[in-house]
Amino acid sequence: MEKEQTYLTVKTSGANEINIKKSRFIGSVKRVKTEEEAKAFVDQITEENKSATHNCYAYMVGQDDHIQRKSDNGEPSGTAGLPILDAIKLKQLHDVAVVVTRYFGGIKLGAGGLIRAYSNATTEAINHVGVVERILQTKVNITIDYPLLEQLKYHLNQEDIYIDDIQYGANVTVVVAVPADIVAAFKKEIVNLLNDRATIETGDQEYFEIDYHQGKDRYKKGSIELK
Repeated sequence: MEKEQTYLTVKTSGANEINIKKSRFIGSVKRVKTEEEAKAFVDQITEENKSATHNCYAYMVGQDDHIQRKSDNGEPSGTAGLPILDAIKLKQLHDVAVVVTRYFGGIKLGAGGLIRAYSNATTEAINHVGVVERILQTKVNITIDYPLLEQLKYHLNQEDIYIDDIQYGANVTVVVAVPADIVAAFKKEIVNLLNDRATIETGDQEYFEIDYHQGKDRYKKGSIELK
């Protein structure tokens, strides 16, 4: 199965608490790679909150989200696990586990109130830990003569191409990370820019992460056309 070019997930692990009508709702979040990790996280939070009224959870794992699980953990059916899962989906996140722990405060919220509470607790916890965009990038090594370095660096800066390393030797090699889907176009652009005075080698693919803010463009493509 081919890797996803880009996807969203949580930046780190963490927890956030909200209070609704004297009940405490603690949302705990973690990025997970496997269902085993997700289950272990649920068990950990449940063990840490053994005296809680409920430890409800949901998680989504896998490139195509083929593993999706949820639990109301004693809350009325459909009022906890599903709202947690829906909140994850609304954020368009992948490989995420969320446990919402409730300490009952004595005031019943009703079905609608519970759905809103578990949804809000999940959303607030995700906002608290932050979201990142993982972008599949290809390492590209550009070897040039020293007099071309400033011209190349200026061009890369204009195109928002990330410079991972600069290696100095008899020549200079600039190592950049390029979105996997524009590698061919990028290499052609560099050849044209430097009048074929560069040796370009394609390296490995790996994910790079940037903070994600909904509504803002991640990547400025500049003159590099997507093919």
